[in-house]
Amino acid sequence: MKKAAFLAATLLATPAIAEEREIFAEVENGPLAGMLTTPESPAATPPVIIIPGSGLTDRDGNSPLGISAAPYRLLAEDLAAQGVPTIRVDKRGLFASAGDFGDPNAVTFDDYAADAQAWIDTAMEETGAHCAFLLGHSEGGLTALVAAQQAENLCGLILVATPSRPLGQTILTQLRADAANAPLIEDAERAVEALEAGETVDVTTMNPALGGLFSPAIQPFLIDAFGRDPASLIGNVHVPLKIVQGGRDMQIGEDDAARLAAAYPSAEFLIIPEMNHVLKVAPAGDRAGNIATYVDPDLPLATGVVEAIAEFVRSAER
Repeated sequence: MKKAAFLAATLLATPAIAEEREIFAEVENGPLAGMLTTPESPAATPPVIIIPGSGLTDRDGNSPLGISAAPYRLLAEDLAAQGVPTIRVDKRGLFASAGDFGDPNAVTFDDYAADAQAWIDTAMEETGAHCAFLLGHSEGGLTALVAAQQAENLCGLILVATPSRPLGQTILTQLRADAANAPLIEDAERAVEALEAGETVDVTTMNPALGGLFSPAIQPFLIDAFGRDPASLIGNVHVPLKIVQGGRDMQIGEDDAARLAAAYPSAEFLIIPEMNHVLKVAPAGDRAGNIATYVDPDLPLATGVVEAIAEFVRSAER
């Protein structure tokens, strides 16, 4: 088959996005805003709600702090091509979900879990589905696990690049992974130890490079986060679960995925060897090359991640 004819046949055979529109979940001081993406063919599966990672991560997976890879937007588009609808959301107090929440740092994981339930309810109303999936990426995986403890009408859970240890220990692991951070480690360890004990810390007494990471404005949130153990939470989940991890993720390791899987033996577990934290193919042993993918929205998602999620959604519904 000639190349042009092959491409035409491929396009005809691949479902396209029928609609992408902003929708809203009503909560106190809201609303919360999200983007519903539906396949061209009538959806045969319930929607997947994509919960963003930490900090200023928006519904597309981008951040004003230097991330523009758009992994969640690409994931939504590619899942639509697989016949799976999605809702990707802005977290409370941020971006289009600014609402009347005030300080976006004045939040707990219980708040995020309640928001996830509001999105499940909204997803059912918008699509007519009888349930919805939660897909948490990175810190969003912890939100999904907290939500799953009491969520109603939850079809299943998908954890992508999700830490298996309390976030304080994850932060220390990430800092130790870069030799350039050696001067920061002692202060960081003291800060994490105090926050894990429920105590605030004085950032003026530590290396200035840690001021943002342990900013007084976010310390109440960190105290809440550091007290949550994903591996313990996962033991109380009673829905189908998929764990997806990249082998070239510089932020969350394969050992995290293995620890989560060990705590939930019936989970489906997939390592994609070449995938990094923003779900793109990253070069082996090249930190700078890996980081370069964080700002390239034109790079496609790593092969296998979309297919694995779509198949899990379809199989969990059978």
